Amino acid sequence: MLGVVLDTIPLLVAAEPVTTADRSGHQDRVVRLVNRRATLGVALAGGGIVDFRLSGSTLNPLNWTIEGLEPIEAGKPYLRGHFLCLDRWGAPSEAEAKRGVPFHGEAPRLPWKLVRKPSDSDEFSYLKIACDLPLAGLTVTRKMVLARQGSVALVHEEVTNTRTLGRIYNMVQHPSIAAPFLDDSTVVDTNATLGFSQDDASPPQASEARAWPRMVLLGETVDLRRFRSNESDGVIHDVSSFVFDAKAKIGWVTAVNAQQELLLGYAWRTSEYPWLNIWRHRENGRIKSRGLEFGTTGLHKPYAALVNQGRILERPLYSHIDAGQTVSREYLMFVAAVPRDFGGVSSVEHEEKNSRIVIRERGRSKRRLVLRAELPGPPPLR
Repeated sequence: MLGVVLDTIPLLVAAEPVTTADRSGHQDRVVRLVNRRATLGVALAGGGIVDFRLSGSTLNPLNWTIEGLEPIEAGKPYLRGHFLCLDRWGAPSEAEAKRGVPFHGEAPRLPWKLVRKPSDSDEFSYLKIACDLPLAGLTVTRKMVLARQGSVALVHEEVTNTRTLGRIYNMVQHPSIAAPFLDDSTVVDTNATLGFSQDDASPPQASEARAWPRMVLLGETVDLRRFRSNESDGVIHDVSSFVFDAKAKIGWVTAVNAQQELLLGYAWRTSEYPWLNIWRHRENGRIKSRGLEFGTTGLHKPYAALVNQGRILERPLYSHIDAGQTVSREYLMFVAAVPRDFGGVSSVEHEEKNSRIVIRERGRSKRRLVLRAELPGPPPLR
């Protein structure tokens, strides 16, 4: 077997927060973790992970912004890169919206505080940021750690209910990819199994669900692995939601642009995030965005609809957090170089004993990618 080990030299660099002007003229404070193999950057305005790339490369798959889809207000955070949907995924109710509750919740719309910046003395380069959500009555703290040797990061988040009453909530990770990483050749793979389109009625039982990667959208069966430009289309937004096999402890999703020799991937516990939601956006016939969204819900509606529905495909549509309770979830994210003829991903395995991630190629090829994932503390995703 061909093993491509991407990381061999340990070198940690603690990057100071850098303030620059983004493309809309907003002041942008980004904190970065850097090692010999990768750079990982998070914006304090909105908490979005806005930069994840291999060292020596300018290709950043998380450079997406909400520009063009909604107005960006001067001095206010906006949706970008990989942002966190908290306390909800999707729209508030009409009554909530009138009282200031934003689409996808407050977390990506508020400034985050830098609790702990990276240091040159770190054994593992890490940082902490936090955000208070006053309308939701929640706080969230995120610790981001870059592997000692590798293009792998562990993201650990803790949500606390600061109110005296328990409540339901949702938490969805929203990695969003755009050009130049996203083009007609980009391929998405996952170990998700059954799903449905948000434009259709939810399937009452598994036998009526669609099997990944097939989905019926606008009366046409499409392959969600690929998304291509179509000059005959206007604006398209569609979301398809999938669950994982009951025996699968780990869920994963990858996006590969072999022409640009880059792979972006995520892995997480299905007990924490049982849903994968795939968003596609095409404008004037040209592909613009794809969302690789994993989280606690698979229904893109206000809470009243989620409570009425309860479950879809035997998976819950919301979570509960008691008064004063703290709930933690985490995931791995990784970037990797791939050959120009790489055909996509058939499996992602996290080998705890060997502290590595093994990515196997689809098809007859026996090639695999091996990423070192030496991280602190107990093995993640066990």
